[in-house]
Amino acid sequence: MNILYAVSESAPFVKTGGLADVAGSLPKTLCSEGTDTRVILPLYSAISEKWRSQMNFLFYTYVHLAWRKQYCGLFSLEHEGVIYYFIDNEYYFKRESVYGCYDDGERFGFFSKAVAEILPLIGWKPDIINCNDWQTALIPIYLRQEPAEFYGSIKTVFTIHNIEYQGRFGKETLDDVFGLPNELYDSGEIRYDDDLNLMKGAILKADHITTVSPSYAFELRDPYFACGLHKVIEYNSFKLTGIVNGLDTGRFNPMTDGTIIEQYGPHSPDGKKECRKDLCREIGLDEDEYSPIIACVSRLVGHKGFDLVSDALDRIVSKGARLVILGTGDGIYENFFRDAEARYKGRVSANIMYSEKRASKLYAGADIMLMPSRSEPCGLTQMIAMRYGTVPIVRAVGGLRDTVRPYPAENSNGFTFYDYSADAMLGAIDYAIDIWQSKDEWWNLMCRGMTEDLSWNHSAKEYINIYKALMI
Repeated sequence: MNILYAVSESAPFVKTGGLADVAGSLPKTLCSEGTDTRVILPLYSAISEKWRSQMNFLFYTYVHLAWRKQYCGLFSLEHEGVIYYFIDNEYYFKRESVYGCYDDGERFGFFSKAVAEILPLIGWKPDIINCNDWQTALIPIYLRQEPAEFYGSIKTVFTIHNIEYQGRFGKETLDDVFGLPNELYDSGEIRYDDDLNLMKGAILKADHITTVSPSYAFELRDPYFACGLHKVIEYNSFKLTGIVNGLDTGRFNPMTDGTIIEQYGPHSPDGKKECRKDLCREIGLDEDEYSPIIACVSRLVGHKGFDLVSDALDRIVSKGARLVILGTGDGIYENFFRDAEARYKGRVSANIMYSEKRASKLYAGADIMLMPSRSEPCGLTQMIAMRYGTVPIVRAVGGLRDTVRPYPAENSNGFTFYDYSADAMLGAIDYAIDIWQSKDEWWNLMCRGMTEDLSWNHSAKEYINIYKALMI
């Protein structure tokens, strides 16, 4: 099978979140399973010269987007056995940021149209195009507008990583920006509340839909989680599958991680103790072997549960725990945690930044990873934490429910709570601290997480089964 994985970001080239980690690891595993999987993404200015110097220029053409005729260059490189294609257009992609530009709709409309129009030119035809989130939602729509002689045999899979971001634009963009026929709007296929909704269009037009955990696939039929698209999801549930994300276990491995002070594994616990001491020294925490370190590595936004964390912070510290925050986001939370650090010197550390190196040190040095999310499609943080022997406390929602099995079950690997409240979260923290004080029991929890198969192996096979079924 030939699989084209269309995505707006991919590690190690450009990353703003977990989507890039998925795009940087799932295609590798798909290739190892015998498929020819290739990845296509924009050539952003944020992609460093290290990667640009390895790229091969393939060709250029012109892409038609509504009334526009725009230059489109195509570059490629091979990395870890996967061929990556990069769509070049400096007008759209030479920006200071990957997302958040005033013309994001046009930018990713161009990217989607370019993916469709270059297919006859690259000398390799995909059987399946796996699209991801709203930035590539137009691809299944554009393919239906192209000649069936070439495009008719190409099937599409649309993966929803986060339904909160749907690609909604004013009605006037239908023809002027995206070059789409009025009947798509009039029929309701791409219309939602008198706006264009690109994700809705992809859900209807794609041959299959996946999302990033079984629980999230179920939750998307609920208005609370689906951000208005619950009826569309329910109507198309016959072609919806939830597949939990995996990890690049070669990259996230405390036994080989060169960014931590001492490597360790399930049979060498002393290394984690040294990482704990190193973390305290680096971020100014008190070195206190009788006080657990609770970490949050996340975007600082409401749906990640930081209203609960801020409400409970004084009580968390009063329990004897230390709290470390790493991330950026809403100013109200950034300022709150900076203030908390000043009030609780040595007990609270606010790292208002994005740093993968600092994140690795937190995964290795913390005892507990706290994820009290209001919604969480899958979550990679809890799986990375388990890989590093840091026990997760999570709200039982979405992919957190699917990956964290609550103590004291025989095969438990963490702690969960259900109610979205500070009291419920504090109850789980209390319970975890009690077990943390029982070192043998805590070590068993750590080992189960470190030795669990968190790779893409099983999930990649589920994707392949979907691809195969579409080709029958």
